[in-house]
Amino acid sequence: MSRSTASSNLSLGDNLAQREILGGDRTGVDVNGEENDPVDREPDNLRLVHLLRAVTVEFGLRQADFAARNGMHPTDVRALICLLDAARADEAATAGLLGTRLGLNSAGTTAVIDRLERLGHVARVRDEHDRRRILLRVEPAAIRLGRDFFGPLIDGVLQVLDSFDPAERETVRRFLTATHAVFATEPRP
Repeated sequence: MSRSTASSNLSLGDNLAQREILGGDRTGVDVNGEENDPVDREPDNLRLVHLLRAVTVEFGLRQADFAARNGMHPTDVRALICLLDAARADEAATAGLLGTRLGLNSAGTTAVIDRLERLGHVARVRDEHDRRRILLRVEPAAIRLGRDFFGPLIDGVLQVLDSFDPAERETVRRFLTATHAVFATEPRP
């Protein structure tokens, strides 16, 4: 399973090692040499931040696993996610939009689109309202491929959410929306 591709530098084994480094052993040693759990000393809000980070790290590692198994670069997976999000939001998925969302220059964006097109995951199509503009469309086969891999994870999260009442789901939605806004508005270095 730790197969590595030319387009990915991380193997499944590397990803597992990264999980251990980023979220592994949570015990610590206090100043007296006694073991303790540093998580118990964190303020609740900081615990939530660290939990959110752990979820995002795990999701990123799953994306890398998916990329490696399907001969893709991890940026290709992020590009597909951006394009699917744009389609859900009824946004015109252009190369410019994709480059902005991924933080890539024009050449880098073109390289991602070319790779995805060669793999049959994305098609360039003319905008029916403005024939001069080219839009990007995720192909149904790529959607099925993603659903086969990520579907069980998504289904698991949906089951967790089903156990929450509507007010709890609204609180989660408000938290995630506000957190996303913080990241979206904070300039990248």
